[in-house]
Amino acid sequence: MSATTKCAELGITLPSVAAPVADYVPAIQTGSQILTSGQLPFVDGELTAVGKVGDTVSAEQATEAARTAVLNAIAAAADVAGGLDAIKRVVRVVVFVNSAPDFTGQAGVANGASQLLGQIFGEHGRHARSAVGVATLPLGSAVEVELTVEV
Repeated sequence: MSATTKCAELGITLPSVAAPVADYVPAIQTGSQILTSGQLPFVDGELTAVGKVGDTVSAEQATEAARTAVLNAIAAAADVAGGLDAIKRVVRVVVFVNSAPDFTGQAGVANGASQLLGQIFGEHGRHARSAVGVATLPLGSAVEVELTVEV
């Protein structure tokens, strides 16, 4: 089943590519890979989760924000690829989590992104991944996601 068909089946519509918040491009292709810039959990121009995970943002809220951010990353990659179905496989995902000092659940938060990729791309959505706790993120976002795909 194509990724476009799977998204329709799941009721998922790719968002418009989020406008960069600084001097960079949302995604770039090199050879057969597309790398995205870090994508934040924007919906209609608003961040869905702001603050430190494990403090003002719950792990559950952050997991949903990771899902939103990876959806934005998919949109950026698909824009460069010429469409969602041009993406052959997900190669790597990096999820940055704006973490309270004692929060250690970064891997669980990153599952929000990983599970959505599996739902959309099936076996081709399985990927290498890093889940990284950080002191802060742009605009105070709770999460940021980078994606590398093969086309």
